[in-house]
Amino acid sequence: MHDKKRPYVILNAAMSLDGKIATILGDSEFSSEEDWKRVHKLRSGMDAIMVGINTVIQDNPKLYVKYYETARFWRIIIDSQSRTPLNAKLFQMDPEIYPVLIAVTNKAPRSKVEELIDRGAHVIRTGKGEKVDLRVVMTNLSKLGIKKVLLEGGGTLNFSMLKEKLVDEVIVAIAPVIVGGKNAITLVEGEGFELVKKGFNLQLEHIEQIDFNIVLYFRTKCS
Repeated sequence: MHDKKRPYVILNAAMSLDGKIATILGDSEFSSEEDWKRVHKLRSGMDAIMVGINTVIQDNPKLYVKYYETARFWRIIIDSQSRTPLNAKLFQMDPEIYPVLIAVTNKAPRSKVEELIDRGAHVIRTGKGEKVDLRVVMTNLSKLGIKKVLLEGGGTLNFSMLKEKLVDEVIVAIAPVIVGGKNAITLVEGEGFELVKKGFNLQLEHIEQIDFNIVLYFRTKCS
């Protein structure tokens, strides 16, 4: 059952048939134009979007809502060492409509954190080790009035959120292509589970075809 003390989280991703969300060179164009419209419609119903720092550094996305209107849409970056570039496209959007929140650890360089704050970002410090404490982050998001979060993380952040039981739904758009590559990022990375029975179980709710993508909708035991 969904914990009311944190936002409702939907993990959304596009991937190849062999489970890759990016090729060995980082190409992640697995969605058709029609599926992208689905994604932006989904974003428009959310209060925030969450990604990891590697997504920001490699893709430099704006993380905004296209085709649809939104009153306020937080961009949340999980960035343990405050590596978010000051010239990132995130900061090019209207901060009143598209505020930026960056979660760092207590070990993040103070000077860099101050630079991000000066750039207009809200910063949360949490986590004494190498990783951000995601549960604390989610509690802070609730205090900001954020009720729904769209997780568009890379494999590492996806695994961490699933492991902490912070995901309520999973939506994956599968493209009819196989790209391979042992170093290509999969939907979920991290240390993984040792046994299948210990894995994160999902319940299939719905299937639809959008252009060349097959979109699968799942619920988790957290919802």
